[in-house]
Amino acid sequence: MSEDVADPTRTSGTSGHRRRKSFDLARLWSRTCGSLATVVRWGCSLVAALVTAHVALTVGGANPENALTRFVAEWARVLAFGFRDLFLKPEQPKLEVLLNYGLAAICWLLVSVLVVRLLRTLGASR
Repeated sequence: MSEDVADPTRTSGTSGHRRRKSFDLARLWSRTCGSLATVVRWGCSLVAALVTAHVALTVGGANPENALTRFVAEWARVLAFGFRDLFLKPEQPKLEVLLNYGLAAICWLLVSVLVVRLLRTLGASR
């Protein structure tokens, strides 16, 4: 056997220990921002879907005494923040729900886009 071929039983001055990789803070920051962006996108999308479901159930004439309808309506009221009473009492109550809660859903989606873009920019800046 020639001496140029490495012998797997030999160690070359490292006493058999492998070098540890150095800690990469920039990569950690990038991954953290990416993970936060994903959580924000999913969370805001879920809220927008819940508020939109309330609009669909109300405009569609769902039974207000149904447990699912009540659950969705209660959470939609909480998550619509200041949009619940933005347009006061148009002639049709279903139109009021459509305008107020529909605008709240659109705003949740816009906030999602802006925050995700900010987080991705911050993650790429390092």
